[in-house]
Amino acid sequence: MTAPIISFKDFSFQYNSQTEPTLRHVNLDIYPGEKVLIAGPSGSGKSTLGRCLNGLIPQSYPGTVTGSATVAGQDITQSSIFDLSMNVGTVLQDPDSQFVGLTVVEDMAFSLENDQQSQARMRTATAKWATTLDLQDLLTHRPQELSGGQKQRVAMAGVLIDNSKILLFDEPLASLDPASGKASMALVDQLTHTQDLTVVIIEHRIEDVLQQPIDRLIVMQDGGIVADDRPEAILRQSLMAQLGLREPLYLSALKLAGVNLDDCHHLDRLAELQVPGLTDKLQQWTAGVTLKAPVKHGQPLLTVKHLTFGYDPHAPIINDLSTTLYRGEMVSLVGQNGTGKSTLSNLITGFLQPQAGHMTFNDQPLETQSVKERADQIGYILQDPNQMISKTLIYDEVAAGLVLRGVDPATVEQRVFDVLKVCGLYEFRHWPISALSFGQKKRVTIAAILVLEPAMLILDEPTAGQDLQHYTEMMDFLTKINREKQMTIMLITHDMHLMLEYTDRTIVLGNGHILMDATPADVLTNDAIITQASLAQTSLYTLAAAHQIDPTEFVAKFVQAEREAR
Repeated sequence: MTAPIISFKDFSFQYNSQTEPTLRHVNLDIYPGEKVLIAGPSGSGKSTLGRCLNGLIPQSYPGTVTGSATVAGQDITQSSIFDLSMNVGTVLQDPDSQFVGLTVVEDMAFSLENDQQSQARMRTATAKWATTLDLQDLLTHRPQELSGGQKQRVAMAGVLIDNSKILLFDEPLASLDPASGKASMALVDQLTHTQDLTVVIIEHRIEDVLQQPIDRLIVMQDGGIVADDRPEAILRQSLMAQLGLREPLYLSALKLAGVNLDDCHHLDRLAELQVPGLTDKLQQWTAGVTLKAPVKHGQPLLTVKHLTFGYDPHAPIINDLSTTLYRGEMVSLVGQNGTGKSTLSNLITGFLQPQAGHMTFNDQPLETQSVKERADQIGYILQDPNQMISKTLIYDEVAAGLVLRGVDPATVEQRVFDVLKVCGLYEFRHWPISALSFGQKKRVTIAAILVLEPAMLILDEPTAGQDLQHYTEMMDFLTKINREKQMTIMLITHDMHLMLEYTDRTIVLGNGHILMDATPADVLTNDAIITQASLAQTSLYTLAAAHQIDPTEFVAKFVQAEREAR
């Protein structure tokens, strides 16, 4: 029998800075050639497990180890990061943080250069991986100027060039637009089979990963493994929601239609799904749901007219763009990486000045207002929480804006505690921010803005790195303040689930202007817009189309039913 390439035996790990173990009695074997998805709620230990695989634990993150763990036959406690790097290549959530070369080809060749390989060897290796990963036309580009999907391929090339046999992905979909994410999963599947790789993927977005076959789904909770099986077996047991994870949309739709999951075959592969009488059940359910009239918002809050901006004035990123956001709206802003979504936000908040155009907020011109004056009305939460954090402790970070505005200490404490509770951070209020995961840091930055009670919020990828429980808590809170305080909220997102579940209007940005402005269901059933804006059809669309149901109607009724249930 083949020996496992990764093996944990009764393995526990406790960081020196923590009072409790983060990993508890983990027993796990992964075999050569397997493609494994590790999922779990925030704080479950999956990122810590990943750090064990690539040697960061215990080398860079010291702590107490019990039990044993071997990777490619090496004991992780006796091996250096360098030793393990020969067998484990890691692609981080943020590829920018692992680039070292000035050009793509330099970055690819970096590890070979460190190993004092010959020029001929480096040229041969970079040419091979450039062809394999479709990077031939990008070799002279700076990595930082590429799209999210291209950056990820460059990062993959930089680790695969060492002929690593284990490829570890840490939240590979978090920063990618839907089309790039789909292409990334297809590429990983191809590499698994053609390069004889063992692939470990750490990711929240289970449906997106399952677009390609997965050998095993491992679910973690409270530092231990609570499920380890074929994806179909775990999906059939409806364990996702119980374990704090979001199940695939089509699975939720099957349940709404009264389908018994025990009668389903190939439940993890929608294209191959077999269910007796499924067409009749879906059509009957659809016919039995009556769509309610959408809520109308009539009071303009932010008006944008003929806005134009380019870092190079001769190549505008935003080109003659006009739109109006209304008081009390929940809007999603979508489009492919690099299309100008964050740039538009920086123009609204004053960090950038347009070359042409005019904006008003509450009938007052924005161009006469400073960044601080705009910040009193418009809260902006960046995609990378590390760019917003200025304090050491969580409480101090969330309280900072109120303290700067001279609010009395008792009111500060009450408002901070209230926001920390709804953001799922109250029990961590005295923790150092450095001890938090990426998703937890994200919630800290959101809390620090929400505590100021602005009239409008702009959130850049608010749910990236969030598990279902915290995702739901955060979005339910945003929905509550959206309705009760009539706060306008704009979500910049690649998450099609978020767009469908929580927003009533979607603005699709592309080529510097608005490609479409409609309901999320209309956008995600428009083939031309999906292609043009690098979006992706959800599994709901695929399910409806396969069973002779109008996809737009089906998606709209599903969203309504989910909101009512929530």
